[in-house]
Amino acid sequence: MTNGIIIEKTGGPEVLQWRGVRLEKPDEGQVRIRHTAVGLNYIDTYQRSGLYPVSVPGSIGQEAVGIVEAVGSGVSHIKVGDRVAYAGGPPGAYAEARVMPGAPLVKVPDGVSDQQAAAVLLKGMTVQFLIRRTFKVQAGQTVLWHAAAGGVGLIACQWLKSLGVTVIGTVSSEEKAALARANGCTHTIIYTKENFLERVRELTNGAGVPVVYDSVGKVTWDDSLSCLQPFGLMVSFGNTSGPVTSVNIGQLAAKGSLFVTRPRLVTYTAKPADLQATAADLFDALASGKVKAEISQAFALKDAAEAHRALESGKTVGSSILLP
Repeated sequence: MTNGIIIEKTGGPEVLQWRGVRLEKPDEGQVRIRHTAVGLNYIDTYQRSGLYPVSVPGSIGQEAVGIVEAVGSGVSHIKVGDRVAYAGGPPGAYAEARVMPGAPLVKVPDGVSDQQAAAVLLKGMTVQFLIRRTFKVQAGQTVLWHAAAGGVGLIACQWLKSLGVTVIGTVSSEEKAALARANGCTHTIIYTKENFLERVRELTNGAGVPVVYDSVGKVTWDDSLSCLQPFGLMVSFGNTSGPVTSVNIGQLAAKGSLFVTRPRLVTYTAKPADLQATAADLFDALASGKVKAEISQAFALKDAAEAHRALESGKTVGSSILLP
């Protein structure tokens, strides 16, 4: 037996329950991992609430780091004793230990701690595919990044600065604006005080930006489209304010023959080679100092409900982890 967070039904943070969990032996293609750190991400709240369907009763969570305790047949890239991390596969990271498929696992290199890897892997690989593949950002360009002081946003600001990119970031407070600037954000817009569309037009001399990265969703959708240059790309990759439920594609023509995409990490890392390459690029960025894994909050795993309340209320900044 081990312990973990179980949900019997979807809903608010109160559905997260700390319980004993039976731990089976790994079957073919599976491994058993003893977690040392678990990542806290907004996707976890979507799984808990039912926005992203998960099996109930069951667990949630997509990201963790730990030590391999047992390996089933057919797993060749991982062995017992390896220090590994994952940011995909079936939900279930909210546990002291678990059995899961071996395919999503990547080895954590020396020089990257367990807590750093848990704080940055999912967010960092998300940034990697967004800026390297969804829209390959080039030096000298200017981009708009919503929620620049969030876990994904801070990594993006650091990485983009290292590439010679100007980042306009939206934040909710002076404190978060200072944090974003300290991590490489060139211009910050406090959206609770300023109209971000007007400020983007001012900062770009009316030209707009070639790409908007938006994890906010519903409340930023329309004005984000208006921030784009002709042929610009709207990258919608989150729903913190609620999902975008109605899209008038005629807007895309009227606002400059725009493009829109709703990408997911699971698609960009579905092939083993793509997963390993994405993780390797991130770990290289960490090793070189281009990206730093700053952990702003740590909660006990058994207190996951408290962590979710803090995350959803906007009280967290940067990356957060859960400790088994």
